[in-house]
Amino acid sequence: MMAKPVRNSWLGVDRSEPGLLPAAMSIIATIMNTATGRPIQKMTFGRMPKPWASFNLETGELVTAERVDVGKPAPGRFIAPVDIWVTLKATD
Repeated sequence: MMAKPVRNSWLGVDRSEPGLLPAAMSIIATIMNTATGRPIQKMTFGRMPKPWASFNLETGELVTAERVDVGKPAPGRFIAPVDIWVTLKATD
């Protein structure tokens, strides 16, 4: 089975051909609870999320990012840690 080609509109090339474009890097962020300071889940984004971005958690709850923190990479590493702080709605 062949991979479905992904067309890049701004260059007009086909990503299924090897060597034309590098694979897109995703942002892997930890979703943090502002009330407790504890991590809720990990989430992957196609690009760096803005502080006002809204998204759904695994539980289906719609949340809005309040703060996006980008940390310093560990020595010898390339990937910087990203934390997105959200406030969950109180359950009654």
